Amino acid sequence: MAVLALMPLLVTGAAGFELFGFKLFEDQSEIDADAVIGDPQPYTATLQTNATGDIESAIRKASSLIADQGTPASGASGLLAKARADYRRILAALYNQGYYGGMISILVGGREAANLPPDTSLPDPVAVVLRVESGPLFRFGQVRITQSAPPPISDDDVVESPVEAGFGAGLVARATVIAKAEQLALEAWRQQGFAEAEVIKRDVVADHATDTVDVVITVSPGRRAYVGSIGVSGTDRMDPQFVAEQTGLIYGEEYDPDDVTRAQKRLARLDVFRAMRIEAASIGKEGVMPFDVIVEEQAQRRFGVGATYSSIDGLGIEGFHLWRNLFGRAERLRLDAKIAGINWPVNTAEFDYAFGGTFTKPGFLNPDNDLVAAVSAERSVLPAYTETSASARVGMTQFLNDQITLDGLAYYERSLFDDDFGDRNFSLVGLTSGLVWDARDDATDATRGFYLNLTGEPFYEFFYGNPAFRTTAEVRGYLSLMADSQLVLAGRAKVGVLVGPELAEIPPDRLFFAGGGGSVRGYAYKSIGVEQPNGTLTGGRYLVEGSVEARYRATNEIGVVGFVDAGYVADDTFPGLNELRVGVGAGLRYYTGLGPLRLDVAFPLNKGPDDPDYALYVGIGQAF
Repeated sequence: MAVLALMPLLVTGAAGFELFGFKLFEDQSEIDADAVIGDPQPYTATLQTNATGDIESAIRKASSLIADQGTPASGASGLLAKARADYRRILAALYNQGYYGGMISILVGGREAANLPPDTSLPDPVAVVLRVESGPLFRFGQVRITQSAPPPISDDDVVESPVEAGFGAGLVARATVIAKAEQLALEAWRQQGFAEAEVIKRDVVADHATDTVDVVITVSPGRRAYVGSIGVSGTDRMDPQFVAEQTGLIYGEEYDPDDVTRAQKRLARLDVFRAMRIEAASIGKEGVMPFDVIVEEQAQRRFGVGATYSSIDGLGIEGFHLWRNLFGRAERLRLDAKIAGINWPVNTAEFDYAFGGTFTKPGFLNPDNDLVAAVSAERSVLPAYTETSASARVGMTQFLNDQITLDGLAYYERSLFDDDFGDRNFSLVGLTSGLVWDARDDATDATRGFYLNLTGEPFYEFFYGNPAFRTTAEVRGYLSLMADSQLVLAGRAKVGVLVGPELAEIPPDRLFFAGGGGSVRGYAYKSIGVEQPNGTLTGGRYLVEGSVEARYRATNEIGVVGFVDAGYVADDTFPGLNELRVGVGAGLRYYTGLGPLRLDVAFPLNKGPDDPDYALYVGIGQAF
């Protein structure tokens, strides 16, 4: 089902609007008067260099004169200021590539820019020529880090060695590698508890006779530090003691920068603070290092509205209201409501309704554990069945680390289904558990990494007296095939298995269906199931789904996508690949700070008599 994400919108007139603080479609004629150039100085910039390949590219990227030549400078003084800055920028670019004997000349109107006064009279436009001789490539000669950290005892304290980062005799002497070697040398000490380690001396000598660079870095580790008291300031409704506890920092434990990073992420996960930072004080007596947590709270309430639309499934309207920090310990209560399935002509009997409330108590058993309780009621009208149900759930979520999350909950559900088996009542009690391993670089627009989701659900149905077990596994992978992730290949695979009684005694919402925007595009939502001998459609016990997308980013704002989706649902046996239902299509992406805005059109290749000829999908973020 195509989704337009929930979004608070602030209309700013016909010229554009603001979405989550990002201005879209803004009228470019409304420019701050201070930004207008009063004395424009047009110029043309030409690069003359003996450098090729990556070196030439680095020089071009470093030059603001070349990058900005389509925009006039602010008078002669502004142009000369750009030129003087380019001397430093290009020199740094050469050093970063390992070239320490370069020569740079920037001629403005045939004269060296460094020798021209700011009030020089220049022609309109003026020719600017950048002449750069890269010189020879330098390599490291003797390199040494004095007072290096000893080998770590714990694997958690292992830091990449400077040699692995390129800091070794005979390797290209990039300036960035020297800076990286310093950072690694300090991090190695800090990982072992020496919070105030610092570089006290740096000797870098370039020998132009041998084209080598000798480097000696001297480190002072300082004293070993231990976690001291945790002070909290800036709270309003929040309990300062809870904030301190939620950091997970324990008095007397050895300082570890990873613990401080985790503390910051724990506090951010509370969704209470507009701004937050953790500051370490100087090491005091006996090596104790106090910390200060400085916060600014967000508004206690938040609401949002949004819409869903699919050319197949119609329009949906939804909204939520969120209360933050109910009792001073970051408790949240969120109410959600939705009406969907709105088509023309309007038929209220075909509408979907949903309402629910979710209460979350962070830090229930430990700083990385949340208690979650929820109630919900819904009515859904789908091609295969109509559902009216209510449920209650309670459980916990455990954040094992930045990537892995475990959750488990117990639930009770009462439901009524109307389908080809007739009207049936179900009463379920069950447990659900799940593991999510999210190693993507970006949840809304991943270019590398993977995502894994495993679920298991044993349940018991009272009306028919049947136990059953349902499980799913989904994996997504992302591979960048070009520089700057201009071309990304994305893949998704999902399988599901249900073990239990005959289909007529299983709630239809526990059976597997496929089809829709998050499944097989080109087919209606949950329209792919098991075709019975009498021609009716039901869910199945087995599910196979897969998708492949090629995502090409043509410009910074515009991208195109080609995709193939496939899926199949079966009853008694796991489906074979030759029985897949396939959809193909293409899409456009408009990249924003929130993630890409998505428009896809899909076509079913082996559609049935009730399947559409095509389907449109709109949303925020990639399809998966």
